[in-house]
Amino acid sequence: MTSTTGHTITVSPEAVHVRAVHDGQVLAESRRPLVLRETGCPDRYYLPPEDVRADLLTPSDTRTHCPFKGDASYWSLPGAADLVWAYPEPKDQVAAVKDHFCFYATEVVPD
Repeated sequence: MTSTTGHTITVSPEAVHVRAVHDGQVLAESRRPLVLRETGCPDRYYLPPEDVRADLLTPSDTRTHCPFKGDASYWSLPGAADLVWAYPEPKDQVAAVKDHFCFYATEVVPD
């Protein structure tokens, strides 16, 4: 856990089954996601690259910077810009999410 002036981030493995779907197409499915919990933000699931249909995604020119996590790169689908992101070189405090994909809409699937 990292805490800076009241801002806390934790990354941990989560024993849940998650899926990312867009327009009825499964883009990713994992039973071994990492969950990133950050002050003031919704919990986010980061999925290992081998659990993501990266062949369906197109790299975007979009880049964002987070002072706590680092620089994010984005991928898109036709008609769905910047649908997913990853941190290729995350800050040390969130190093576990390196190259894991995060989708805006990830659902927990009951087993």
